[in-house]
Amino acid sequence: MDTGVIIRNFGFMMGGLGLTLQLAAITIVGGLILGILLALARLSSRFWLYWPATAYIHFFRGLPLILVIFWLYFLFPVITGKPVNAYVAAIVSFVVFEAAYFAEIVRAGIQSIPRGQTMAARASGLSARDTAMYVILPQALRNMVPALVTQAVVIFQDTSLGYVIGLREFLRRVNLVDAREARSVELYLFAGLVYFAICSAGSLASQRLEKGRQRMHPA
Repeated sequence: MDTGVIIRNFGFMMGGLGLTLQLAAITIVGGLILGILLALARLSSRFWLYWPATAYIHFFRGLPLILVIFWLYFLFPVITGKPVNAYVAAIVSFVVFEAAYFAEIVRAGIQSIPRGQTMAARASGLSARDTAMYVILPQALRNMVPALVTQAVVIFQDTSLGYVIGLREFLRRVNLVDAREARSVELYLFAGLVYFAICSAGSLASQRLEKGRQRMHPA
């Protein structure tokens, strides 16, 4: 086994890992913000908020992510007549797709808060908006942290799909090195170990956060 191929190309491949982490971070922040809005809309009693949000969530949860990427990168330019940058296409695809999953996590977190909290806040004079923003959401987000970390790990893995549109993230750079060096076993074993290490760290963090939450709020 030639480990020298990894050493020689380590900097190039790690540059791709930096891009992968950047994609994941932007997706997590953007997807969570959009997901919170979708969750609040789905919990709304106003039909013009509830139905579009519900349709959005079911639609994207029923599609593979790679199809959303293809739509945005290949179909959107056909419709508009303007090309789409691969980086922008990846970010937008990841955010709109993952927002549907974040929305369900947030909705479950909000519904886990006792209804008495809402009633007490409203009785104290807070508006529905202030009750959601300052009473319900902060508590719900604390309860959701383990699930959010788990979803972040999934997003990190999903960013590898950026290679299908030529984005030079980590896995794509490993592939490029393999095309030149023809050392598939060493390179893809290395890639697997990198993904395993990062995802395992995220999973361990999620488990510890869940145990901490259970100690603070025993059943």
